Amino acid sequence: MNKILIVLIALPLLSALLSLLLPRIGNWLAGLTVLALTVITGWLYLLRPFNNLILFNKFGVVLVLDGFSHLLLITANLTALFIILYAWAYAGKYRNQAWFFALFLALLAGINGVALAGDLIWLFVFLELAALSAYLLVAFGNKREQLEASVKYLLIGEGASLLILIGCGLVHQLTGTFNMSTAAVLLAGGGNHWKTVAALLFIAGFGTKAALMPFHFWLPDAHSAAPAPVSAILSGVIIKALGVYALARVLFNVIGLTPHLAFLLTTLGLISIIFGGLLAVGQWDMKRLMAYSSISQIGYIFLGLGLATPLGILGALFHLFNHALMKSLLFLNAGAVEQIAGTRDLRELGGLRKKLPATATTSLIGTLAISGVPPFNGFWSKLFIIIACVQAGQPWFALAAVIGSLLTMGAFLRVQQYGFFGSLKKELAQITEAPLAMTTAMVSLAALCLLVGLTFPLVISLLINPAVVALSNGLGYGRMIIGGL
Repeated sequence: MNKILIVLIALPLLSALLSLLLPRIGNWLAGLTVLALTVITGWLYLLRPFNNLILFNKFGVVLVLDGFSHLLLITANLTALFIILYAWAYAGKYRNQAWFFALFLALLAGINGVALAGDLIWLFVFLELAALSAYLLVAFGNKREQLEASVKYLLIGEGASLLILIGCGLVHQLTGTFNMSTAAVLLAGGGNHWKTVAALLFIAGFGTKAALMPFHFWLPDAHSAAPAPVSAILSGVIIKALGVYALARVLFNVIGLTPHLAFLLTTLGLISIIFGGLLAVGQWDMKRLMAYSSISQIGYIFLGLGLATPLGILGALFHLFNHALMKSLLFLNAGAVEQIAGTRDLRELGGLRKKLPATATTSLIGTLAISGVPPFNGFWSKLFIIIACVQAGQPWFALAAVIGSLLTMGAFLRVQQYGFFGSLKKELAQITEAPLAMTTAMVSLAALCLLVGLTFPLVISLLINPAVVALSNGLGYGRMIIGGL
């Protein structure tokens, strides 16, 4: 059954090609492909009990499915399923829809490859596949702001990729291999200052991909300019896969997380939480506000990872999953508002709940979830991170996390106040609710935010704990993989 791992990468690539050859059914091909990927990742859960491994090692390709990679696969493909449903209606305004769906599928293939890669070079190749697809998708509307944002994203993103490639080269120089498990075993025996240099290069490179402060400066323009489905997958999945997941995998399971590196992660996480929140509060553009909020929420994940305690890691990985649902929902809400009202400037909106009840209700649910209000999913992951800070003897970290959550609430309550409540503007009197495909996607994500919050012990037991075990195993990951191969 290990050959099914190849399918998770090959299927979306094949479907991307077919969508270009058969453009009239490109949207259906994309939808069915993402549905199949979601089903396969769920089915694989039944084949891979708790902390077991599924390995593929042929043709020079090493793929590894453990609890951590499985978490990313489920997060990415489940979120993509609702985004592609939304895109069926949203992308109707584009002439070259086939290219949109082909790039989306290529992006998903790259993300799945990043999740499964057991070799640093293949990790880099899949990362570049996803990144190049993302650059093109940001520019897809061909508007000036989209092209400028795409070029900025490309230049900064490829600069980050260069740092990552140099880091991979240093690991090879130290160990004689790009294989992550073999490198982990060899690096566990000690190292020199070049090992730390490689770690710092990875933090800078993957930190840029994750939009972690101070490497965040590409994200506000890219998120605000991109089409709504692209903004949703950028914030919900891409910064998690190409940034958070890749960095955590390399630091925890290949190089080894030292106290100094852990302190650096917590420091950058705290800076991102506070300053990302402060910048979000001052925005009038809905999507730009959400972009800065993404920086803040990524800070929570790095704070939990940097604590390096079981509860801290659990809170971080649970927040990775939750943020994918919450922020994807909120970006889809913003896209619906922009497409229907013709603007995303909060000063030009108001009273939209009277005309857009589904969009308004799901936006309110997203606001409550990301602000950490019980019983929604965001409350629990933030709570675990805050408790982990206190248990680690860092009450000031916990206080900063609470302040960050209040800033998030303040920012998104402005969206509710100026966008959905208040009096309806005369020029918006004739607008109607978003198409069925778009509202179905938004309602589904909103329902998941509530359902995950209500059933969080089950979600943690089945999905999050196996990922925590994989990361907490540290450099023992290498010995497990070698034993399996």
